[in-house]
Amino acid sequence: MKYYVYILYSLKLDAFYKGQTNDVFKSLEIHNAGMEDFTSTGIPWKIVWYCEKPNIKEALDLERKLKNLSRKRTKEFILKYKENRVDTGS
Repeated sequence: MKYYVYILYSLKLDAFYKGQTNDVFKSLEIHNAGMEDFTSTGIPWKIVWYCEKPNIKEALDLERKLKNLSRKRTKEFILKYKENRVDTGS
């Protein structure tokens, strides 16, 4: 099974959320449906970056590293690994 690490952005909160899943777009739906307490105040969320990992261990390792990045470093990371950026049209 493939796993994904993703970064969401909320314009409303001007904040990032980082997570891992086996279905990025289903996770986005869950966050935007208000089903997660932590992200419910930031609706709507947009996917700004994601990448595929071959197993859950690698996905969890990258997620942990991303969650430890400051806001500035998160922006730098997204720009550095732009091949995985998502053009949200805005």
